[in-house]
Amino acid sequence: MEGKGTRDSLFFSGASFPPDWLVYSETLIKLNVYDVKDGCQQTSSLFGSTSFSLANLLQSKDQQLSLNLKTTDDSSTVGTVVVSKVKMGEIEDGEVDHITADLHQKCTLVYESSHGKMNDIDNGPMMNAVFKNAVCKVYRFQTVDSKWMLVREQMAECTLSFSIPKQLITLYIKEDTCRIQELNDLGELSPHWDNLRKEVIFRYDQIIKEYQDTLTELKKLTGPSFKPSCSKGQKYLEFIPINLHTQRMTVTCPRKTDSFYDVVTVGAPAAHSQGFKNGGLQRLLSKYESEKKSCSTAYQCIYYPPDQTARARIILSLVSQLQPLITGLAEQLLQAAQQQSREGLKDTLKSLEEKTKQFVHTLKDELVKSALLALHAARPGYVSKSFSPSSPPEVESNPSVTTKPYTVCNNVDSSQTPPKDRKPSPLRSDSIPHHKEYDEEEWDRVWASVAKSLNCVIAMVEKLQEQDNNNQDSTPGHALADVITSHNPVADWCEQLGILVQSLKECVAEVSERACRSMSFVLLQEAACSSVQGLQLQQRRDTVFSQALAALACGFVMRLYAGLEDKGFLRQLHAVGLVAQFESLLSTYSEEIGMLEDMEVGISDLHRVTFKITEATSEEPVNLQPTVSGRRDHYTVEVPLPHQAFQTLPDELREGKPLRVFPVLFNVGINEQQTIAERFGDISLQERINQKNFEILEGYYKSLTNAVPSECLPCFQTQTDIKGLLDTLGQNVVTKKRKNVEILWLAGMICRRMNGIRFTSCKSAKDRTAMSVTLEQCSLLRDEHQLNKDYFVRALDCMRSGLLAQGEVTQWDDPETGSQAINKPASRHFYPIALLLVSSHLLVVWLILSLVFLLAKYQ
Repeated sequence: MEGKGTRDSLFFSGASFPPDWLVYSETLIKLNVYDVKDGCQQTSSLFGSTSFSLANLLQSKDQQLSLNLKTTDDSSTVGTVVVSKVKMGEIEDGEVDHITADLHQKCTLVYESSHGKMNDIDNGPMMNAVFKNAVCKVYRFQTVDSKWMLVREQMAECTLSFSIPKQLITLYIKEDTCRIQELNDLGELSPHWDNLRKEVIFRYDQIIKEYQDTLTELKKLTGPSFKPSCSKGQKYLEFIPINLHTQRMTVTCPRKTDSFYDVVTVGAPAAHSQGFKNGGLQRLLSKYESEKKSCSTAYQCIYYPPDQTARARIILSLVSQLQPLITGLAEQLLQAAQQQSREGLKDTLKSLEEKTKQFVHTLKDELVKSALLALHAARPGYVSKSFSPSSPPEVESNPSVTTKPYTVCNNVDSSQTPPKDRKPSPLRSDSIPHHKEYDEEEWDRVWASVAKSLNCVIAMVEKLQEQDNNNQDSTPGHALADVITSHNPVADWCEQLGILVQSLKECVAEVSERACRSMSFVLLQEAACSSVQGLQLQQRRDTVFSQALAALACGFVMRLYAGLEDKGFLRQLHAVGLVAQFESLLSTYSEEIGMLEDMEVGISDLHRVTFKITEATSEEPVNLQPTVSGRRDHYTVEVPLPHQAFQTLPDELREGKPLRVFPVLFNVGINEQQTIAERFGDISLQERINQKNFEILEGYYKSLTNAVPSECLPCFQTQTDIKGLLDTLGQNVVTKKRKNVEILWLAGMICRRMNGIRFTSCKSAKDRTAMSVTLEQCSLLRDEHQLNKDYFVRALDCMRSGLLAQGEVTQWDDPETGSQAINKPASRHFYPIALLLVSSHLLVVWLILSLVFLLAKYQ
């Protein structure tokens, strides 16, 4: 508790206790009184101390205790202090208003602490393992019926700010190392393709070296669990999100159960260290794809469109995952037969059949077949009859070959360079050179042999089970072992099944090797055509995704911990998944356009992430940290829970069902730079983002209503249904209106009503973010908890005045600040627009002056 006064008159404004306070009623509360000199807490000294228990306080006659303040060695009494209990809802002759006014100039802050741990009622070990250095403030506000509510604000750092990026960097290094091995496994290639492969491997080695250096530097770091905004340009911290914090507001009212509202604040995921001179990811990727076609001609390689390179990565990933699964299931099947386990045979065969069919379906993709043909043409000694370096290619007609949607450039040795006045001519998409010794139908026969081997295994097991059933009907005393040994005079059942299982494993291994080589060859084309620019874009995308995933993991963990006892939420979690709504306050002007373009791609890439809940081996903090696994095409975040919490989950969650998250991004610029963009610039990027993500949010709502009853969703005092809010949001998204913050309000309301995860971002998650979060909190108090209208502005000022005491938020010299800053005059260089429109000369002068002012401000 904190108090204020003199040695003769000292007042302590009070504290709130959790609902289960009776458990702690016998616990001694120690009260220290400090003597503050000249108003500076750093020069304070201990004046005296005492202790009491809640039980003693409540058992006293007038519910007051008069306590003696003792020195540290208990040798003498230096004063007395009176502790009294005030019941929620009581008003004692206006004394409260007088006291709060005396304390904080009408700011009703009654408690403040920085104890470093989350409150005990917040899941204890789980919260304290992930969230650190909590700062807590408790306020008291009046309701419309003259009662009092307690509002508890708690902000904390998140250990995932660093742990998730470090795990991702490790996975990036592992994946790129595997990519190098896959390229080496392509075998012998012609000189041209071999040179391209060496160049690509060299670039991958450079990226791996950079990532290893970054990881080494990150492992050296100690101290706070977040990256401050002043470090956003540092190269070795580029994977770390800016100012990632959690904010929880807990409200205690006399006539309502406690409610809490969570939001995650984070700086916009963007590659600040790489700059925004040429824009952000969205613009750079679009430009890169348009230029890649011409690069493919210059490098004499095959151009595959983005959708096909994406499919190649998916196929490569699926084959790598499915092959060991099929091999393992085949071994389990053989083991079940040896152990005479009927149920084991049945269950294992079902899983084997499912995974093998998925494997075969993946290999039937035409991309695999065409890539195998292209790889064959890249072998040494291959001579194409279809064309020569000095003559236009002749298209070979083959109706049996499906048209491939890619372009093949002159595939010749690098020493045979075409004349300078003649550029290589790309062939049509159906004109891959055919080698007379290459049988295109061979691949179909190879992958089909996998299905045939599986059918043989199924037939053998079914025959075994059928004879077992017949034997049990005739002689119930016989077991499966009798069938295996007596009813097959030709050979032992296990031996025959072993032969079939071995055949299946060999077929799967051969097909996997060919498919992986072909897909690696496709990715070799992409890497060769992309040159240095493509890999730089990949690094930028890795950076932005790392920041976005750290924020998402933080929000998911916080939402999961809060909903462990909510059966409706848990049902929604495994049936549909959660929506993650990112609220962005970036302007569409200057560098912030590039940040928004980065953020758009980073948030969109989060759809490749799934979550899985696991059981922790112990309650040690290190064992409760989420872990990341996977490749760039798909990542899984495993969230461990203590044994007791894990056992209360539904079966679907305990069985490890993948949990989906639907990320949506809504952006509305609110600062003075957005004013310039709306009057003289272009806001089409913001409009497109909002329209696109509204469609995603609407699609999620339809899936939610089809899978989960409305009773599973939270109840709010405002009775507007989600469908009505969505309709209003859809209208606002297409409406041309300047700084239409209604879009953000509606998106936030819809997110909370659908049990979603809320994020708020600006450039550095400081000023604009703080203004948005505090305004939303006060609006929730007004709409959901009947905050007295006379207290709305007071509550807003009180929460925001607390921001001024935090060192990070007081850095008003940041370029992102503007008219939203508290107690700081707005910039005066934006003159009345109407006057400037009178003369074009004045407008030019105004633009020059504004530019000079902004440059000086940034310097």
